[in-house]
Order: sequence, then C-alpha cells, then structure tokens
Amino acid sequence: MNKTIFSFFVFFTICQLSAQDYYSALRNKYWIYEENDQKAFHYLNIYISRAKKEKNYAELFQAYDDAIRYSPNKKIEYADSAISAAKLSGNSDLIGSSYISKGAVYYFTYRKFQPALNEYLKAYEYTKNTDDEFLKYQNLYHIGVVKSYLGYYEEALQLFKSCNVYFKSKIKANIHPNLIKNHQKGYLNCLHQMIVCYQQQGNYTESEKLIKEGLDALPKDPFFNLEKSYFYKSEAITEFNKKSYQNSIRIFNKALPEFIKINDYTFASVIYYYRGSAYDELKNTEKALSDYKKVDSIFNKYQFILPELRNNYEKLITFYRNKNQPKEELYYTKQLLKADSIISTDFKYLSNRIHRDYDTKSLLEAQSNLEKTNSFGKFLLIFSFVVILVLILFLAYWLRKKKEIQIKYEELLEKISSKNTKIKENADLNKLTEKNSKIEIKTVQLLKSKFSDFEKNNGFLEKGITAGKLAIEFGTNATYISQFMNEYQGCNFNTYINKLRIDYATEKIYNNKLWQKYSVEDIALACGFSNRQSFSNLFYEQNGIRPADFLKKRKEEIRLKRVS
Repeated sequence: MNKTIFSFFVFFTICQLSAQDYYSALRNKYWIYEENDQKAFHYLNIYISRAKKEKNYAELFQAYDDAIRYSPNKKIEYADSAISAAKLSGNSDLIGSSYISKGAVYYFTYRKFQPALNEYLKAYEYTKNTDDEFLKYQNLYHIGVVKSYLGYYEEALQLFKSCNVYFKSKIKANIHPNLIKNHQKGYLNCLHQMIVCYQQQGNYTESEKLIKEGLDALPKDPFFNLEKSYFYKSEAITEFNKKSYQNSIRIFNKALPEFIKINDYTFASVIYYYRGSAYDELKNTEKALSDYKKVDSIFNKYQFILPELRNNYEKLITFYRNKNQPKEELYYTKQLLKADSIISTDFKYLSNRIHRDYDTKSLLEAQSNLEKTNSFGKFLLIFSFVVILVLILFLAYWLRKKKEIQIKYEELLEKISSKNTKIKENADLNKLTEKNSKIEIKTVQLLKSKFSDFEKNNGFLEKGITAGKLAIEFGTNATYISQFMNEYQGCNFNTYINKLRIDYATEKIYNNKLWQKYSVEDIALACGFSNRQSFSNLFYEQNGIRPADFLKKRKEEIRLKRVS
C-alpha cells in the first residue's frame, strides 16, 4: 500500500513539474515579441486553452496577464479575464496583481487616471501586507505616478525612491531571466518618474544625474526601447531648459518614434509641445504651429492632456490673436476651457481619493503599528533586561571557568615538570617483591618484568587490549594479572591501562609540536581509546582539565613565548 502511494506521489510530482516546464516553454516562445505584437497569440491561445482544461487558475491568470501586453485593442477585456482567473485561484497576491494590471491599462493605454486609481486602491488592499515585495512596490509605483500627476512631487519622489531601491537590488538576483527583466523595467521606470518630478521642481542637477544613470544602465535589448525613449525625452527637456534648442530637437526626434509605435500619445504630446516651443524660440513658426496643433489633435482624440501642456493652448491663442484671426482664436479658447474642465475634474476626484483612500489609510495603519509597537514595548524592555542578565551571568561563568582552567593547567604543568611519571612507575615496580603477596615471588618477578617492558614499548596504546589478551602474551593467566594490579597498583587492570594512556597523551601534547596540531578525537584514537568522549572524561578525571582546554592553553603558551 505504501509503495502504491509513493509511486502515485512521484508520478503526480513529475506531472506537475512537466506542466510547469510546458507553460514556461510557451512563455519563452512569445516573450521575444514586442508589445502589441499579435503574433504572440499563436502561443498565448494554446497557453489559455491548456490552463482552462487543467483548471490551473494561477497559470490562466498569467496567460491573461501576458495577453494584455500583446493585445493592441482588447487590453481591458483581458485584464477583466485576469481578475476572474485570479479570484478563482483564491491567491491574494494574484488578485492584487490583476487589479494593478487593469489600473496600468487605464493609465498607460487610455490615460484615464480616475479608473486607474480605483484599480490601484483595490490592489492596495491585497498587497499592503503581502510577502511578495515586487507586487507591493509595483503598486506603490503606480500610486506614485498618480501623486506626480497631481503635482505632489515631493510625496511622489519618496515613493519612487523606495521603489527604486527595491527594484535595483533585484537586478542581479538569482531569479528567472523574465523576472530580472521585470525588475529592470521597474528600476528604469522609477528613475524616469524621479526625473519627471525633479524637472517639475526645477532641480535639473538631480535630473541630469538620473538621466545619465538611466542611459548607462539600459540593457542592449529591444525589450527596453520604450525606457530608452523616456530617457531621451527627459534629456531633450533638460537641453531645452538650458536653451540648447537645436540639440533638444535632435534628441526629441530620437525619442518620438517609439512613442508613436506603441501609441504612447501622452509622451508624444509632451515631445510635440516642447519641440514646438524649441522651434518657437528658433523663430521657426511654421514647425512650431505644426507641433502645437499635434498636441491639440491628441487631445481631441483621447480627451487627455497633462497640466504642464496647458500652455500649448495659450501659445496658439496668442498667435492667432496677433494674426487677427478670431475664428482660430475662439476655437483654441474653447479647447483650453475644455482642457481646464477635464484637468480640474480629474484633480478634484483624484485628490479626494488619494487622500481619503490611500494617505489616510496609510497613516491609520502606521498609527496602528505604532500602538502595537508601544504595547509590545514593555514586554521588549523586560525581555531585554532578562537577556542582558543572562549574558552577564554567562560572562561571569565563562570568566570563572577560564580562571579555573588556568589554575588546573598550571597545576598540571607543575606535575609534568617536577616528576617523570614513567620513571616513578618503573621505580615502584622494583619494590613489588618486598610486599606480602598471595602470588608466588617468581610470578611477581615475571609480571614485574613483563609490565616494565610493556610500559617501555607503549603496549598500552593497543586498542581493545584486555587482561585476558595480555595474560596469553605474558604466558600467565588473567587472574594473576588482576590480582597483581589490585595488590601492587591499587586499581583494576582497565584503570591501570587508562592511566598509562592519559599520562602518555599528556606528555605528547606538552612536548610534541606535531601532536599539538591533532584534534582531540585524533589523540584519543592514537592513545587506544574507542571514542573522544571517554578519553576526554578520563583525561579530566586524572588531570583536572579537559584535553581540548589543555591543547588550547599549551598552544597559547608557545605562541606567547615566540612573541616575547
């Protein structure tokens, strides 16, 4: 039964991995296409069909989310499908991501700030506590864009800066190449939005630094052509403000084709306005009027205009007033009033919602976190006190232990220097025959001689040695050896062997530089012990100090002698 369950688990795992590889392979095939390229749908439709069939709602969400990028005219429909799939998955991160995607469609494709902000605020509820940092910062970036549009440049800058730090930190992370690209886009877009804020504040020094950083960081990949155009556009505006009009026109011309290609009419209209103004300064009225009228054409078609472009109509009105052409003057006056109406309506709605549903909520959440922090404060204080007390006690114990080890080490050195233990033991053996014994004198003399040779030849180092084995070697029996040990050594055979081994290890550690490089385990094995622990315990029992501490102190002593 267990074998069957295991086999099923292995089969299921392989199927899951195969499915993931299949979806990844499909993504890699269409990811090479540029935005709005419908050739991607050859693979996307297969992706969507398979995910539906398998009821794999996470992958279905991914397919619809990717479809938004490649669809030229059904972005909102695919965004709604992505939301539905995300909700079916039950994954809060996917739901938050789907609302961000829909908000991005409203902003980037249609420049409808009101519905875009609505989606971002929905996403905020799902992403504010997420563990997915990319998702959280992606939504904060979009909210920053709305703040920038409203003219809250300092507040927007703070959001963009925090997002920029995050995205930049992930560019060289060990993650999927597609995720690397997403983080690179996030980083570059944050730089661009920061540049916009600085330019609106008149801080061209900071904006120039960021333009250079952006252009230097751009990968040589068509995937980032739009970002390249953002930086060219920003660089051209800087040149315009430096009154380098010819140069600004040249750079605007480099930026414009990409905006036209993907129908980014917002920044196309920015270029037309500034390029027209540059022509105006160069007294090329014909080209200036042509560009100003292109801004109006975009406004007519999409009913959108940035507040900074309002002056476009002031210039057209002034031109036709000076030319005494009331019909054209009236037309552009009406256009200006219409633009003001749209801008004011947008501002009123967005200002109210960004304050009520984002700023206020953020402050309340921050207040709640502070209150939790304060309620936790007393516990943290007590906990810190306990930790400090434990550390003090541990330090006191460590110092006392260190002092004890030093004392024991010095006592052992005194013992080593004052007596040659091995000579003493042999001298004691010479007196053995003078004692009253139950063993025949002849046997005692034999054992005395054998044990003397045994000690001289370090026979005690043999691993697994026993009284029985030694009796055979000595030509006697184990009973005599045990009795000999009890009468003349005052201990049993094992204690005798262990004492010799510990004395041997002590002498080697003290005098032999090679042994000082050994580990305690190596020394234990070399002295015939079967394991480190029993050796360490016996060494401590006999010498009052652990072998590890004795090794350490001996090495320190030698090192200090060399220094002095």
